[in-house]
Amino acid sequence: MARELSRMTARSVLLSVLLGAHPAWATASQLQRLTADFGIKESTVRVALTRLVSAGDLVRSADGYRLSDRLLARQGRQDAAMHPRVRPWEGSWTTLVITCVGTDARTRAVLRTTLQDNRFGELREGLWLRPDNLQMRLPTDVTDRVRVLHARDDAPGELAARLWDLPAWARTGERLLDNMATATDTAGRFVAAAGMVRHLLTDPVLPDELLPAEWPGNALRNSYARFADQLAARRDSSQLVEAT
Repeated sequence: MARELSRMTARSVLLSVLLGAHPAWATASQLQRLTADFGIKESTVRVALTRLVSAGDLVRSADGYRLSDRLLARQGRQDAAMHPRVRPWEGSWTTLVITCVGTDARTRAVLRTTLQDNRFGELREGLWLRPDNLQMRLPTDVTDRVRVLHARDDAPGELAARLWDLPAWARTGERLLDNMATATDTAGRFVAAAGMVRHLLTDPVLPDELLPAEWPGNALRNSYARFADQLAARRDSSQLVEAT
């Protein structure tokens, strides 16, 4: 945990605070108060804010700082990881057969990343699957390159285990829950919460029938939500102080 805290730069703390805020906005003084627990100097916060605006990560206005459109899209993906839109599973798997991968390495890498972000697992090169239990709409740059099929498997649990390393995911989730429970200050809980977000972005969000016993997915979401509410309350209380 100490090593992770040392890597929390002013930039990463500021972005994490705003990515977890709804609305994704705060004044400079609020951000300085929220980063004080990390021992970050006010001058360092000001420099980081200036650089984030120059890089197009934040937008500065008369009333504070907001996430750029690009990072609002990232916040949307983060929110989807916190609140996945699931539906009853009837045993069908959405199967993507790649018919056109593109001619350059970057295009192929973007396609792979997009499929992973949409929680598909790769069975072999060019063949991606996931249970049909999520309400999703694949982007056009994916649907133009794949054939979408629907299939059933005689051993769906075995297939899920081939597509995702579920025991390893669960072990990491339990470690993050323990980190949050044993953290002694806001900075420690912040690091644990940031790890939870990154981990939940890789959650395959499988139907209960395909999950190992005591799967930590919902526990991670609930733990993160409690911390995010506490952080929002601190931001709102500092806003009241500014108004008085």
